Amino acid sequence: MVIVNGVKVSEKEKRQRLTQEKKSRNISAWDVVKISRHPKRPIFQDYLERIFTNFVELHGDRAFGDDRAIIGGFAQIGNQKVMVIGHNKGKNTTEQIERNFGMAKPEGYRKALRLMKLAQRFNLPVITVIDTPGAFPGLEAEERGQAESIARNITEMANIEVPIISLVIGEGGSGGALGIGVGDRILMLSNAIYSVISPEGCASILWRDAKFAPDAAKALNITAEALYKLDIIDEIIEEPTEGAHADYQQIAANVKRSLLRNLRNLSNISVYELLEQRFEKYAAMGKFAVD
Repeated sequence: MVIVNGVKVSEKEKRQRLTQEKKSRNISAWDVVKISRHPKRPIFQDYLERIFTNFVELHGDRAFGDDRAIIGGFAQIGNQKVMVIGHNKGKNTTEQIERNFGMAKPEGYRKALRLMKLAQRFNLPVITVIDTPGAFPGLEAEERGQAESIARNITEMANIEVPIISLVIGEGGSGGALGIGVGDRILMLSNAIYSVISPEGCASILWRDAKFAPDAAKALNITAEALYKLDIIDEIIEEPTEGAHADYQQIAANVKRSLLRNLRNLSNISVYELLEQRFEKYAAMGKFAVD
């Protein structure tokens, strides 16, 4: 049995639902990529304003500085207090430059980990919101330990003793996404993407030409539908037909409903069971059977 929108269903029912959703959507993986990058698509800031209350932002990694590509702090959703952390791309050119287009540096990941450990101290669930093309690949990031900071986050998140829900709202790019993406539940908007590499990057490696990006997008299985079928993510949150940018209020309501349901489902699990299930979840990824 598997969980779909909070309801137990059989594997057969899961496949039937996916087939029906695919027929009704009838869009290619490359179409989904383009929608996930729509300039008017809601960013983390928009969900913060519509879903969470009493947000208190916390700054700095206590080692180098404050990375504006990742923001986080204490907040409340419904009656539940949480620690919320996410990539924030910015709403206009000025903000995007300030926030480095959501591409975090090591201090961003170290700040995120500091906040997760703070949440653990106060026994608060953690919600991470993923929306980044990838971690910043610049020289200064490499000098300050980009790979180490992401690897440490992945290792440490596996052992955080409070529930973690990860939500992919737009682009979930490579290690930049994984640095805050080790969750007990991984939720994904229906027109978001989640991948080890961008379609353009994959096409440049495999075909030596970025024009093959649409082919790469299909081969990479980067859509919510494909990842759900592979049991990488746990739930698809449906967007308006045109995409999340068509109705901010509706998508915010859908996301809030999903977050609250998953928080309730995780709230009564003991720390031992939580860590065991988290380990089993990620240990199972990559295993497959040939029909």
